[in-house]
Amino acid sequence: MDNVDARPGPPSGAQWTIAADGHEAVVVEVGGGLRAYRAGGVDYVDGYAEDELCVGGAGQVLAPWPNRIRDGRYTFAEVTRQLHLSEPDRHTALHGLVCWLPWHLISKTADEVVVGCTLFPHPGYPWSLVLRTRWAVGADGLRVTHQVTNASAEPAPFGLGVHPYLRLPDTVVDDLTLHLPARSRLLVDGRLLPIGAAKVAGGEYDFTKPRRIGPVVLDTAFGDLDRDPSGGSAVQLSNQDGSAGVTLWADSAFGWWQLFSGDTLAEPRYRRSVAVEPMTCPPDAFRSGRDLIVLAPAETWQASWGIRPGQDPAGPGPEGR
Repeated sequence: MDNVDARPGPPSGAQWTIAADGHEAVVVEVGGGLRAYRAGGVDYVDGYAEDELCVGGAGQVLAPWPNRIRDGRYTFAEVTRQLHLSEPDRHTALHGLVCWLPWHLISKTADEVVVGCTLFPHPGYPWSLVLRTRWAVGADGLRVTHQVTNASAEPAPFGLGVHPYLRLPDTVVDDLTLHLPARSRLLVDGRLLPIGAAKVAGGEYDFTKPRRIGPVVLDTAFGDLDRDPSGGSAVQLSNQDGSAGVTLWADSAFGWWQLFSGDTLAEPRYRRSVAVEPMTCPPDAFRSGRDLIVLAPAETWQASWGIRPGQDPAGPGPEGR
């Protein structure tokens, strides 16, 4: 029998570092997600250390659904399915099935890495998906492109989100200025599951014009987006004097933003950064059907998003990136 190398390695597995034009990112094997992104030596993503377990979903890819499914139970094609309750305290299935799976290296150059994962049929999700993510850095920052193919013989329900936390040096959440181009938010129950919607105009969740977050607690899904000419949208954070900022843009495939101000995280992460999560569908979409993607057999879906330092009042989309 062959010897097994039992030496301990990083909790997030292999580490793939890419760099160009002063930008650097670290992508990991476990979950195929983003552990770090920095530009000019400044960390704009609140990730985690190489010897640390991923905290609070930081940088994870959320598929085949983002956010929560009530009771982990849904009906698709007239068949009711039961998922494992990955968030037992709230009795929900949270953030999909791939964020803790191993992803494998497909290709790597100095400035980009492509990783992949096959999601095999699961008792609560009996479809097979082939996932590929291209992570690249350059003068315009970080650009990420997801491809997902239905490798099953039947149509498959699908949604995707990502979970990076954005931060600025020496600026806590209360002192960040947020620009979020969303006209409505979902109302939720005590389990953070949607029970309705409300317009944000004039209220504490109205960030359609940049303003300080202050004491507002965010664990909120926003919709009805103001989109740029390409159909995309962007969320921007800056410090109070406008001398530093960071933008996360997403293309037209992403119609929802979830923002989380870290209020349930332990120190030192408590309200240290804001999770800015582009999502293709809202929470509980497997039950509601709202913006749910149905992938036909052999169909491939693709979408892109990215992060870059600075702000763009025009609300940048993915053109030219």
